[in-house]
Amino acid sequence: MALVTDEAPETSGTGRPRGESRLSAAHHTPGRVPPEVARHAPDSGESAAEPSTRVGLLEMGFERLSGRTELVRRYSRMPLRIGRPQYPDPLRPQMAFVRMAPVAGGLVQEDRQRVDVCCGAETEVHLSTGAATEVRPMEEGYATRLVNVSAGPDAYLEYLPEPLLPLPGSRLYQRTVITADPAATVVIGETVAAGRPGPGGRPGYDVLGLDLEVRRPHGRLLALDAVRLCPGRDEVAGPGVLAGHTQLVSLYVVTGRSPADEVAEALHAALDGLGLPFGVSVLPHDCGAWLRVLGDDEESVASARYAGWDAARRLLTGSRAPAPPRAAGRS
Repeated sequence: MALVTDEAPETSGTGRPRGESRLSAAHHTPGRVPPEVARHAPDSGESAAEPSTRVGLLEMGFERLSGRTELVRRYSRMPLRIGRPQYPDPLRPQMAFVRMAPVAGGLVQEDRQRVDVCCGAETEVHLSTGAATEVRPMEEGYATRLVNVSAGPDAYLEYLPEPLLPLPGSRLYQRTVITADPAATVVIGETVAAGRPGPGGRPGYDVLGLDLEVRRPHGRLLALDAVRLCPGRDEVAGPGVLAGHTQLVSLYVVTGRSPADEVAEALHAALDGLGLPFGVSVLPHDCGAWLRVLGDDEESVASARYAGWDAARRLLTGSRAPAPPRAAGRS
């Protein structure tokens, strides 16, 4: 974790700087791409604004109306799209569950995606994806994805997408920004599966860069978690990185509902005894806690992520997390 402070630009209600078009490169392309990813940029001089770039956009706005959370604003541009909100949890009937549709064909070179989620005061939202997202092999260039989630006072947001699957020859930079009111709660999970191995059984993707930021509404940056995996250049399977494992799970719980050390203790207790290597710590400025888990198979890492999510849900809302789809119907 790195701690820095700066200010975010003035934005419109959709998260765009005022006067900026959704289709402008400045809107859907990261202002800075890490050098580990940027070195794969094509030499042809093509920019993110060229027609060869596939731009996917998704905007969602939620408000609390008549006692439950409603999706009041939405915009989508293929290949990103969502289903209608559902209310399947009898323990939290006011919570809107929204599923983002899988990206057809996965992420390909020069894809630019941006997802903006705005949760108003006292809303409760659960976001998921219907399937894992493959990052496809690339001859040149790279794909990027921007995820911006904001939560107002007393809002509760869960964003738990299915895993990223970087395939041999793929390159991705993903930047996730959590903007949370001090009284809001945001639970975000990220899972990375190494995908099919390349020659010699080594992970075959070229580079995977993941940044996650925690901010306050006026732009103050509280925490930054930066992950850089470059199998061809660095020994990502060695000690201090993946330690011989192929899957990486991170769960971030940003909240003002409980002290950070209580959140960390709940996460640690939930993972203790599962038999997987993991670590738990409080976030800077005591704005929450996070955990990181290593594993080798889909079922065990999914169980670990669910255990952390369930522990956070029980502590912060008093109700258990609903069984994930793969676990539904099990005794």
